This record gives sequence, C-alpha cells and structure tokens, in this order.
Amino acid sequence: MHSHAHAGSHCHHGGTGRFLQWSTGATLVFVGIEAVAGFKSGSLALISDAGHNLTDALALLFTCFAFYLQSKPANSVKTYGYHRMGVLAAFVNALTLMGLSAWIFWESFQRFRHPEPVQETVMIVVAAGGLLLNGGIMWGLRIARKNDINVRSTFVHMLGDALGSVAIIAGAIGIHYTGWQSIDPALSMAIGALIVWTAWDIVNESLNILLEGLPRGLELQAVICAMQEVPGVLDVHDLHIWSLGSSTHALSCHATIQDVPPSVSEQILRSLNAVLSERFAIEHSTVQFEHIGCAVSDSGCVSPVGAQTRHQH
Repeated sequence: MHSHAHAGSHCHHGGTGRFLQWSTGATLVFVGIEAVAGFKSGSLALISDAGHNLTDALALLFTCFAFYLQSKPANSVKTYGYHRMGVLAAFVNALTLMGLSAWIFWESFQRFRHPEPVQETVMIVVAAGGLLLNGGIMWGLRIARKNDINVRSTFVHMLGDALGSVAIIAGAIGIHYTGWQSIDPALSMAIGALIVWTAWDIVNESLNILLEGLPRGLELQAVICAMQEVPGVLDVHDLHIWSLGSSTHALSCHATIQDVPPSVSEQILRSLNAVLSERFAIEHSTVQFEHIGCAVSDSGCVSPVGAQTRHQH
C-alpha cells in the first residue's frame, strides 16, 4: 500500500508583502542619506553601515519577491510549488553579507594605518535615524519571521543594523570625549564581525534545506520510534525527512505491517499521519506499506523478486 498525505500551507503575502515593499523603499532612501553623511563626516563606520543597509535593501527586495513566489500554487511543472525560493533568497542574502564583511575588514585595516578625523555629531544623528528605521522594520516582521527563514534572514539583517547603529552612537560619544579617531574603524570591524555572526546561521540552515538535510529540531530516531508506537506498525525503515521550504516538511518511508484488510491498513495510515502532523509538524508524507520482509541496500529497501505489493492512492 502506497499512500500520500498532503496539507496545503501557502504563504499569504498581502500584509507582509506590502510592508516589505514599504521597508525596501525606506531603506534605500536611508542608504543614500547615510552614504552622503558618511563621506561628508569622514566616518568609515557610517559608510560601512550604509553598505550594510544597501544589502538590507537588496535582502528586502529578494524577500519580497520570494515571498510572492512562495504563495503561488503548485503546477504540473513545479509540483511542490515555489517553497524553495524563499530559502534560496535567504542563502544569497547571507552570502552577500559575507562579501560585505570582507570589504569592511579591509577598509578598517586601512583606516587604522591612516586615521582620519570624523564629525561625531553627524554620526550620532544619522545612526539614531537608522536605529528608528531598523527597529520599525523589525517590529513589522516580528510575527512572520517565526515560520519563514527568508523573512527571518531579513529580520536578522535589521537586527544587525540596529545594533550597529547603537555601536556608532556609542563610538561617536567616545570620540567626542576622548578624541581617539581609531574608534571609528574599530566600530567598523565590530559591525563586520556582527554581520558574519548573523549571516553564518542563515547560511547553515538554508544550505541544509537546499541539500535536503534533516530539518532543524528533528531527530530521525525519535520520528522512527514515534511511528513504531502506532498500533499495527511492526517496523519503519528507508525513512527520509526533508524540507520543501523553511516551514514545510516532507517524509517518505517504508512501514511493515501485518497482512490485514485495506480498511484496517487505512486506519493505521491515518494514525501515522496524525502522529507526524501533531508531534513533528510533518504535513506531507508518503508511506509505503509492506507485508513481507525486505533487504535494505545502500540505495534503500529492495523487495524480493516476485513480491506482491498493493497500492492505494
């Protein structure tokens, strides 16, 4: 018996999509302001933060587009829909952040060798504006980020910027009272390190999804044990669990049961799907029932020649 269980989970991009569009426009405007202020005040920290904000604007643009695609239904070609677009966007965003960090570290090193005076008042005013902008965007994405790695990657971008703004304000105050100009490149390096730290986790998780690894928070053996506890299930093997998107998981496996009537096996199947959905949030499952033993090879379960298998859809 071979059966599928599906549960639709399309993203609704109405409110969040519009907010992402507004946030993208506001961030681009702020990038221009911060870049001009950075060059005029001589602050590498502001210029670095403007670069970070520019990647944030691109991240918001990617997120908005991917959020729209994720909401599109499956079709005859994209049978799983477009869930992976959000994950791919998150991966690209994180890689751009890594590249930006390398540039910031190099510029900071050069500024340490050749310190330049900065206008700390401009730094404080612009950084305060950035803090308000990033804080507002984070507030708007606080709910959507919980179930979508793409939105979460954008949220982390904003968090990094907000912390960077706080550091710039603190550094400008330090420069004003101590006159130590090296605080500015030191802040730039701190912002670069913060960017790497925030991006690394997103790279790991998005790459794991793209490579169809086990979803974060799940243990393979725990899922097997839970399925084996279902009455009527004798064994579970050839189990695979992967993510279609950031919050949509899928499973396929072979389950050995006794040679029982279809009405009984149907009840076993419903019980399995209920366990997978309620305990592990796996809404898309493919379970193949077997009534005989089979040898497991490197490529999966291989039934003996002549074995009879019944299918139900």
